[in-house]
Amino acid sequence: MSDFVTPVLLAQVLSAVAEAGELIRDARNRPKKITLKGRIDLVTETDVAVEKLLKERLAPILPDADFMAEESAESYEPGDLTWIIDPLDGTTNFAHDLPMVAISVGLWRQGSVELGVVSIPVLDETFYAVRGEGAFLNGDPIRVTATDEPVNALVATGFPYSVAEDVDQITAALSRVLPATRGVRRMGAAAVDLAYTACGRLDAFYEMHLKPWDTAAGWLLVEEAGGMVTRFDGTTPYTPGAEDILVTNGQLHSMLSQLVVGRD
Repeated sequence: MSDFVTPVLLAQVLSAVAEAGELIRDARNRPKKITLKGRIDLVTETDVAVEKLLKERLAPILPDADFMAEESAESYEPGDLTWIIDPLDGTTNFAHDLPMVAISVGLWRQGSVELGVVSIPVLDETFYAVRGEGAFLNGDPIRVTATDEPVNALVATGFPYSVAEDVDQITAALSRVLPATRGVRRMGAAAVDLAYTACGRLDAFYEMHLKPWDTAAGWLLVEEAGGMVTRFDGTTPYTPGAEDILVTNGQLHSMLSQLVVGRD
């Protein structure tokens, strides 16, 4: 185990995320109070309640840590020690009672994610990783796929809230990726896409305009499961809040980059 992320710290974080998952499950079948942050960007009272609960449970674990959380963040720049939290990734799914809803908790320390947890409470799945220690699903080790040809690859993507402004770029990439691969899926929650790439259900994932809380935990999951995470160009390192992200099993990285970007 990492010198910093001890077994006790990991257990405390998993316990906090499990409690947050119960809150989401309890709220799932109740009437939802929905408000708009943007034209198609929803927030529910459950988003706010889960974020509050996670902050309350995580704050005592590392009293010196800051928080960057979706419903309260004022910056996309994490400090030296920061919890990066998406309390309910897939709010639109949640509002429509679709199960692809995730809690994402990443612990950023001095320039990298040291701990990542992605929970899909409705499906009772908890993914977690500690830097240098591998990635796990409900306690069992996970690995990315060995797929090495796009024609055999199942790829995920997502559409940003700026879809109306970016539709031409989005559909251009899709028009290249879709016919070259086995298929394209759209889960509606980037944390799920990242976790599913880490465990081999997907071979790759790409998307534009994601925020740090969408990717922090899943980024570490993929890398610890043997995968690769960069910008769309396939070589530029990904950083929190970068304009785009390309995630693969590593074998497909260059080929998927060419398809997404449109290089020959």
